[in-house]
Amino acid sequence: MTIEPDGKDWTWVLSTPCPECGFDAASVDRSTVGDAIRANAARWPGLLDRDDVAVRPSAGQWSALEYACHVRDVHRIFEFRLRLMLDQDDPTFENWDQDATAVAERYGDQDPATVLVELAHAASSHAAVWDTVRDDQWGRHGYRDNGSDFTVDTFARYLLHDPVHHVADVERGNALLDAR
Repeated sequence: MTIEPDGKDWTWVLSTPCPECGFDAASVDRSTVGDAIRANAARWPGLLDRDDVAVRPSAGQWSALEYACHVRDVHRIFEFRLRLMLDQDDPTFENWDQDATAVAERYGDQDPATVLVELAHAASSHAAVWDTVRDDQWGRHGYRDNGSDFTVDTFARYLLHDPVHHVADVERGNALLDAR
């Protein structure tokens, strides 16, 4: 069963609360980004503590395991991009095709216990970099390959939506699986 690739430009979450997960980028206190990443990572063990962790709840939705792999990789990639923004002037980020990565890395076949360890490590490392951002760095810029312009501040808000949204995705998916 294949998932239709997500081609949405999710930058709209910077100006509008997400109707699916409730995330409101305007409410983010940038001094708590690292803590928010760590708090989200702490949710994943409970989400994956299931016998059906690799089962997709519907044809168009990843399994809890696949979402956990994705969030792990989000932390790795966004830490790299944040470091670029802090160390270079106006870097451009290479495109990351999350759907191709999920297939190539066989997200659904990975070991849940290993994924949890890797997710916790990636989130901790990523959060630690956010803890070092100085007041004079929040306005630094970085660009996606499609031209989307981020400051470190908007990059933080954009980033935080992803793991929050995916916790909600997994909760909905687990509820569907429980109803079967």
